[in-house]
Amino acid sequence: MKKLLIASTSTVHGSGFLDYLLEPLNRLFDTAQTVVFIPYARPSGISMDEYTKIAQKAFEKIGKNVKGIHKFKDPKQALLNAEGIFVGGGNSFVLVSELYKNDILSPLKSALQMGVPYLGTSAGSNICGISMGTSNDMPIVHPPSFETLGVVPFNINPHYLDPNPNSTHMGETRETRIKEFHCFNSQAVVGLREGSFLEVLGDRIILKGPLSARIFRANTAPYESKSGSDLSDLN
Repeated sequence: MKKLLIASTSTVHGSGFLDYLLEPLNRLFDTAQTVVFIPYARPSGISMDEYTKIAQKAFEKIGKNVKGIHKFKDPKQALLNAEGIFVGGGNSFVLVSELYKNDILSPLKSALQMGVPYLGTSAGSNICGISMGTSNDMPIVHPPSFETLGVVPFNINPHYLDPNPNSTHMGETRETRIKEFHCFNSQAVVGLREGSFLEVLGDRIILKGPLSARIFRANTAPYESKSGSDLSDLN
């Protein structure tokens, strides 16, 4: 049975890394002693070792150890043997490129389907969808495919921002970009606002956190789903 926590962000305003998620993480990783961390997305270009240290500091607060997947001789086997997995945020294009380069996208999906507890934040939540096509990131590298894990039956737009009527910025809004996505793709998109996350247990997907999510479907007006909503049938 899948056990996933898919979060828009690792850090909400005014708190430390993962601090706002510590309670649900303690439940998610209750039987895990060591969490395998995938630091490939490298936010701000930091090294994988630096990123792993940040994750370790956060997980120490719930009594867990963290080991970066780049430290394993066999990363595929590390995922299949993992007690828990965390994929951090950063650049989704870099993350997906590295997953394909190291040939671990399929083993990662298999581990999640077998019930290994999983935390994804930002880019790590983006890859839980059918594709990474609703990422907010710059395409600084070229992955061989946009296809990702598909452990939820829709796409995710992390860090979703509502249009600001007082802004003088003349660029496209997130809603505009997702409308463009739906010119070429049919799957629904969940706009996850900061502090919001999806809790997945088996086939049940529940929106958690203090805010509603913005739901986009092709050829349909977007709408709001309040916290506590069941998104299991969204596709």
